[in-house]
Amino acid sequence: MSQTAEQLSYADLYERWEQGNWKATEIDFSADRAGWEGLSDIQRRSALWIYSMFFYGEDSVTDNLSPYIDAAPREEQKYFLATQQVDEARHSVFFARFFREVIGVEGAHGLNDIAAGLAYTLPQLNWSYRETFDRLDRMADELRADRSLPKFAQAIALYHMVVEATLAQPGQHFIEDFFTKEGTMPGFSEGMKNVSRDEQRHIGFGVKTLSECFAETEECKAAVVELMREILPKTMGVFVPPNWDREYTRCYGFEMEEIYAFGMRSVETKWKAAGYPITEMPPDVFPLDFEKSPDDRAADAIRLLEAGVTGEPVASPDSSPETQQMLFDVIARSVDHSAANGKQITIQWKFTDAAPWHVRIDNGSTQAVQGEAPKADLTFETSWRDWLEVSTWGGDPRRAMLQRKLRPRGNPLLLLKMPRIFPR
Repeated sequence: MSQTAEQLSYADLYERWEQGNWKATEIDFSADRAGWEGLSDIQRRSALWIYSMFFYGEDSVTDNLSPYIDAAPREEQKYFLATQQVDEARHSVFFARFFREVIGVEGAHGLNDIAAGLAYTLPQLNWSYRETFDRLDRMADELRADRSLPKFAQAIALYHMVVEATLAQPGQHFIEDFFTKEGTMPGFSEGMKNVSRDEQRHIGFGVKTLSECFAETEECKAAVVELMREILPKTMGVFVPPNWDREYTRCYGFEMEEIYAFGMRSVETKWKAAGYPITEMPPDVFPLDFEKSPDDRAADAIRLLEAGVTGEPVASPDSSPETQQMLFDVIARSVDHSAANGKQITIQWKFTDAAPWHVRIDNGSTQAVQGEAPKADLTFETSWRDWLEVSTWGGDPRRAMLQRKLRPRGNPLLLLKMPRIFPR
C-alpha cells in the first residue's frame, strides 16, 4: 500500500470499484485448456491445490459478508462492503468457470456448476485452512449477535488482515508471476490480475477501517489482540502442501519460505498502516525475533511446522534439542513482563519423554535454558506432546491438569498468574 490510512477515503475506494469493474462471464478461456494440458503432472496437482483454496475461500467470504454490512457503523463503509460482496461473488464465478471449462470439473449448467466445483475442492483443503475458514463462519454468526465496534474491528481483522492480506495476497503474487511470464493461460492471468486488484482495494478498506476503530477506543485493539492470539497459530500451516511435497511450489519456481516471507512483509506493512504495528502488540501475538530478516523468520516458522510443533496436531512431534530450543525461544519472547511485576521467576518443564527446560524471567529480560533449574518457582511435569497440546495447538490447560496430563508443582499463586504471564 503506497497510501496511508488517512490519505485513503471511502469515496475514493468506491470510485476505484466503479473504475475497475470487470465481468467474470466475459473472461476468454479458449486458449487456457491447452495451457492446462501443457503443464506437468505435478504442476497440475499443485495448481489444483492452490486454486481450490482460492475458489473455496472466495465462496466462503461471499457467504459471510452480509453481517459485516449490517454491523458497519458508517454508511460509507456499508456501501463499500456491498461492493466487496459483489466482488467476492464475481471471483467465485470466475473460479467456477475455470474449474469447469479449463480443469474439466463436471456439473450441471447454472448454479449447480458452482456447487460441483466447490465439492471438488474439499479434498485439497488442509487442517489449517479449514480451521481458518471455520473461524470466519463463526465470526459471521458472532457479528450477527454483537454489532459493537470492538466485535466489528475483530471481524475486519480476521477477514481483511488475516484472510486477505496474510493468506490470499501472497498466494496471488506467486500465481500471477508464473503465468504472466509463461503466457500459457491468458484467460486465467487476466482474471487473476482483476482479482488481485480487487483484493488490494479490499485490504485498503480494512486498513482504513481498523485505523478508525483503533483511534476511537482501545477496546478495539484489545478485541483484535484476542482474535489474533486465537487464529494466528491455526493459519501457520495453510500453505503446507500435501504430504509436505515441496515440489508443489518448486514446480512453479519458488520455495515455501518465499511465500511465508512475502506474507510476513505484507503483515508488517498493513498493521503499521492501520496504526497498530505488530511490534507494539503484546509480545505473544507475533512472538517473532525481529532482529532476524523476514526470510529467516519464515525459515524458522517452517521448521517448527515440519517438526509438528505448530500447525496441524501430529501423533509424534519432533523433540530434538534444536526443535525444543526454537519453541522455548518463542515461549521466552511471549512473556508479558508486566505480569511478573519485576520479580525474578523461574518456570520449569520436566518432560517424561524429552529433555527438561526452564525459563528465567528477570526484571524485563527472559532466557530459555535447557536442563533442570537449580531452584524453580513452578514446575510442570508432562509429556512433550501434551505440552504442545496446550501451548501451540489450542488445548485447554485446565482440562489437561484435571486429566493429569499436565501436573504443576510449586507456587500456587504463580500458577494462577500463568495466563497473564503467558497470555496465549
